[in-house]
Amino acid sequence: MARLRAPGGCSWDREQTFDTIKPYTLEEAYEVLEAIDNRDWPELTANWVTCCCKCCSIPRWAREAGHFSLDDVLDRLSNKLVDRHPHVFGDAKADTSAEVLRNWEALKALEKEKKRLAEDKAKADDAQSVLAGCVFEDAVADGGL
Repeated sequence: MARLRAPGGCSWDREQTFDTIKPYTLEEAYEVLEAIDNRDWPELTANWVTCCCKCCSIPRWAREAGHFSLDDVLDRLSNKLVDRHPHVFGDAKADTSAEVLRNWEALKALEKEKKRLAEDKAKADDAQSVLAGCVFEDAVADGGL
């Protein structure tokens, strides 16, 4: 990927951005679905390879922009696989698909609640900073500092 975007590489690849690649990504996803529907394994393979190219390209662009890297993606993938399968990698019990789904729904609810609590804490921290700033301004205005 680095060579494709480097000088002397591919001008088309160098010009691609997150926005320019969106229609191609969507098109490939539909082509993957069509190949699955048609049970066309050679076509599925070809389209999946193209999707994988995007799975490598997008993190490369993100790395160039300082957002994240392919290593970050792979770490999150590994963590997600372990986190979403506590019946395999942990102590949870799930002998049927229904139990796996019930555990997954409980995990998603817990993740959503953790995210909400983190957002609430950030809002509270922001409010506390604003309040402290107001107190400081009042002290300055009253000649207390």
